[in-house]
Parts: sequence; C-alpha cells; structure tokens
Amino acid sequence: MRRIGVVTVARSDYGIYRSILRAIENDPGLELSLYVTGMHLAPEFGSTVRDIERDGYHIAERIEMLLSSDAPEGISKSMGIGVMGFAQAFGRQRPDLLLVLGDRFEMIAAALAALPFNLPVAHIHGGEVTEGAIDECLRHAITKLSHLHFASTEDHARRIRQMGEEPWRVHVSGAPSLDSLRDLPLLEASELEARFDLSLNEAPLLVTYHPVTTEFDQTEAQIAELLAALEDLPNPLVFTLPNADTAGRKIITAIQAFVAGHPRARLVDNLGTQAYFSLMRLAAAMVGNSSSGLLEAPSFQLPVVNIGNRQKGRTRGANVIDTGNGREEIRRGIRQALSPDFAKGLRHSGNPYQGPEMASAVIARTLRRIPIESLIPKRFSDLGLG
Repeated sequence: MRRIGVVTVARSDYGIYRSILRAIENDPGLELSLYVTGMHLAPEFGSTVRDIERDGYHIAERIEMLLSSDAPEGISKSMGIGVMGFAQAFGRQRPDLLLVLGDRFEMIAAALAALPFNLPVAHIHGGEVTEGAIDECLRHAITKLSHLHFASTEDHARRIRQMGEEPWRVHVSGAPSLDSLRDLPLLEASELEARFDLSLNEAPLLVTYHPVTTEFDQTEAQIAELLAALEDLPNPLVFTLPNADTAGRKIITAIQAFVAGHPRARLVDNLGTQAYFSLMRLAAAMVGNSSSGLLEAPSFQLPVVNIGNRQKGRTRGANVIDTGNGREEIRRGIRQALSPDFAKGLRHSGNPYQGPEMASAVIARTLRRIPIESLIPKRFSDLGLG
C-alpha cells in the first residue's frame, strides 16, 4: 500500500482536494497521510482545521508556520519556518509520495523540504499563469521541484512540458474542484440565511478580493476603489476573507469597516466549500479577483467581474468581465454582469477547466499505478527531443 502525503494550507485548496481525498481513501492500494498547515491553524482565518476534523480525516501532522505579520519579511520568514516544520515531519515519517496543489508560499515550503529526502512530489494545477501575483513564480518553481504533474487543461500541460518536464510525467486531469459540483449537495437559501445570518431575498453579489502581491504597496488604494464602487449598489453583498498574503490584513480591516457601516453587507470568515458553491449558485454576480471566478463560476454560468492583474493571463470562460482597479471601471463591469443580455449569453457556455472524466479518478489511478522508483531522478526534456 502506498502512503500518499497530501499538503493542505487553507480552506481554498481543501475545497479543491475534497474529491481527491475521498478517492485516495476509497482506493485499496493507497493510504492517506494529511499534512495541515498555514491558514488552517490560524484563528484569524477561521481555524479551518476544524472543517477537516469534522469531515473525519486523520491529521498526520499539524505544521505551524504562519507568523502574524503579512509584511514581505513576515511572509519570507513563514516560508523558512515551513521548510523546517516539514523537514521535521518527513524525518518522523516519510510518505511514499507527496501531493501538493497550486501556488501558495506554504506549498513551496513542503516541496523544498521534500527535496533532500528524495521524496517524489506530485503537483496539481501547474502550468497556469497569474501574472499579477508572486504565485506565478511559486507555481513554476513547484513544477520544477515536482516529479508528476496533473494539469487542468491541455494548454497548461503543454506549458509544463515546455519547462522541460518529460511528457510521460504530465497528465491532463481537469480541475479537481469541479468534481464536487457533481456529488456535493448544495444548500438552499433558507439554510444559508440561518447558518450565516444572511438575507437572500434578493440575489447578492459575492465579493472575494485578495491582495495583488506584485503590487502590495497599492493594496489600500485598490481595496478602497473596490469598496467605493460597491458603495451605492442596491444589491446585498456577501464578503469572504482574503488569503494570508502580503498586505492581506489591510483588506480585512477595510472590509470590516465597510460592513460595519452598511446593513446590506455581510462578512463571512469561513463559508466552506459547500456553502461557497451554494452562494455561487444563488448569486447575481461575483466581484473580485479570486481564481474561483475563473475555475468554478463558469459551471454555474455565474457572471464574474475580475478586477486588476491578479489573474492576468489565466484561462477564462465567457462568464468573465475583466476590469481595471478604478471604481468607475468596476461599476461598469458590474452593470454589464447584471444585465439580462449578458446572462442570456452564458446559457450555453461551458467551463474550460472541465475534464472528460472526474479529475479525482485520474489522479488516484495515476498515484496507484505510476512506478515510484522511476520518478527520481529527473531528466530535462529539451523541446523537440521528446
């Protein structure tokens, strides 16, 4: 039986992992070993480790790494603490293969720590582009630290191969988060209202805004423009918290002040995957710069106003309206998103991240069958040489 170590750092990646964790647990040839770190362990971000515990998963290791500072120095120090924490965890018990996801600074700490152990790393969502965040560099660095790749689209798989990864290592799985849309029962409006103290008589705007980490010195001005754009809208507003990125606390403070002065606005610390998807189904539009607007929202045919550069370069569907950071541009984008003609045009639109089968099935099957001894060492595959 192969022990698969899975690294989860926040509510966002845990929602993506859900179907994969079930597939690993249900596979008689695989054993799950869960490494929990980052925002999951921070009360400031909702202590979302409790969601994992409620789901009944055994946590192999809890790795504290997140400092209270979101300044560049604090983020860098947290990365270093994370490398040390994962090194100690792997020293105690080394899994057969480590599974990481995406582009977070907490994830690269796990991949770096795995390197001296000759611990093979499998990476989900490599090959994508987000030019407005340091995540762009982190994602590609994790790709080069990894030995097995699960890309969400063929274009992303091509980029991974372009980075010198041997083609046999690269598998197109589709986006794993879309698996949950097939088997996760969504909540009715009344249950969401009771659970989160919301009023959903009118379809809300779902607002999820994260720091643009390559522009962190502009964070206060950027969130001020977004809130100014939302100021006079009649729609109910549901805000979610940003990630623990550079200058993220400035966004939290600004949103808290806005919500305190606007009865039609609510801030929810932790919706969880089920409630978040349920709100996406009920929302009139989504506003912000979250990857969920590009990855999952197309499956709901939900209009998305994507602000600024954070998701620049990322594959997007017909549901996405790109705007700049100014309040007037954002207002125009919201008006377009709420127009009946725009919604009508999405009725038959698809999701570019949807694979031909369940992503979790592709991933679990490959983790079970791949000859682990062949994963290390790696050979650089030059373009044109296979």
